[in-house]
Amino acid sequence: MEKGLLEVLSSYQGIRSELIPILQDIQSNFGYLPEEIIEDVSKFTRVPVSEIYGVASFYSQFRFTPKGNNHIMVCTGTACHVKGADKIVEGIERHLNIEEGGVTSDKEYSLESVGCLGCCALAPCATVNDDIKSNITIKDIKKIFRQKKK
Repeated sequence: MEKGLLEVLSSYQGIRSELIPILQDIQSNFGYLPEEIIEDVSKFTRVPVSEIYGVASFYSQFRFTPKGNNHIMVCTGTACHVKGADKIVEGIERHLNIEEGGVTSDKEYSLESVGCLGCCALAPCATVNDDIKSNITIKDIKKIFRQKKK
């Protein structure tokens, strides 16, 4: 068992009701939920691996792949959807040559669509790390990534 995981688990008893807090702590420490660690959590909590995946995949906060150095979240909520968020996601996918939920091969960028960023008046919008990009058009995509490289 990995040292970082041992530190996380040391504050838990290994009971089923601790599963979600354990997964949250693991993700906080590792940035995602690695497959081998899920197997260790299964042994620790005596919860089957399939059930852990079921729980983790139900909640959008959990990731099974690491984020890129620059994490892009495109809002696909109602206001953004109506204003073309799907085209923005497709444009970013083409520009970065990844699919939504993926990470570029150099681990520089990851792309995720989210239900709402809480910026409905700025639709369509996205964040690159904590930087909000508002009223995005397809033409803005290359400009956003040029600025990020600086």
